Amino acid sequence: MGREPLGRFAPSPTGPLHSGSLLAAVGSYLDARAAGARWLVRIEDLDTPRVIPGCADEQLRTLEAFGFEWDGDVLHQSTRRDAYRAAIAGLDAASRVFRCSCSRRDLVGDENDTHRYPGTCRNGPTKPGPVALRFRVSGGPIHFDDRLLGPRQFDLTNLGDIVIERRDGLATYQLAVVVDDAFQNVTRVVRGADLEASTPWQIDLQRALGIPTPSYAHLPLLLEADGRKLSKSRHALPIDPASAPEALVSTLTLLSQAPPPDLARSSTADVWKWALANWNPQALVGKPEVRLSVHGDR
Repeated sequence: MGREPLGRFAPSPTGPLHSGSLLAAVGSYLDARAAGARWLVRIEDLDTPRVIPGCADEQLRTLEAFGFEWDGDVLHQSTRRDAYRAAIAGLDAASRVFRCSCSRRDLVGDENDTHRYPGTCRNGPTKPGPVALRFRVSGGPIHFDDRLLGPRQFDLTNLGDIVIERRDGLATYQLAVVVDDAFQNVTRVVRGADLEASTPWQIDLQRALGIPTPSYAHLPLLLEADGRKLSKSRHALPIDPASAPEALVSTLTLLSQAPPPDLARSSTADVWKWALANWNPQALVGKPEVRLSVHGDR
């Protein structure tokens, strides 16, 4: 028997949920429910210097106001530090971790540099002082089939080794997401296409830790009409629960679901009823990005 299907949404409490957050939440929620899967919410609050007090609670209230219904308790990564340390210890014992004394400034190259870590400290720190811990990638190609973008291939040798524990002792996103997906038995990862580049590192970490690899589907990245990342326009501002039906219908339109226009005048519950009955992920196949209209309509 396969594992119970499980999806998840994992916001970071460093700012309010915005239009891009809503797109990722809607896509992952509909994907999970259409597969008969449970849908979990995880708060990625590991980067404590950037966490805004009260932000996580506000994000959860916003999700509730938009009609999202998650399963089980919300997992806060800030409660999972022992698990990350244990995973790092296991990787260290397997010689997949090394100490790195390089600072960001050390690694900044010219404007054509891809900022790939060049392996400077693979044989030991090159200068005294605090060190970060890097995961020693296996090298070679990583293949996976993205359910929306199709077959993907990345060369780990070109991507380079990644930091899994910062100088201040905090585990990084790349490690924590892998450990927590395994802990929660997540089988379906649905997230924005901006995170696709992280997938090969995460698969390599999964293999090194001996844990299963979930399926991946990367939703289109929401861009401004001119192709820029969301600017400080209203689209990057907090989503307003008072206009939840309209915002949900706009998001479904961005996800190529073609909802009827008059649905925006219905209740939030009616919008979800339509969306769950008509979810068509095939409409998103091969679409790495979507753009807002020139007039700001989504």
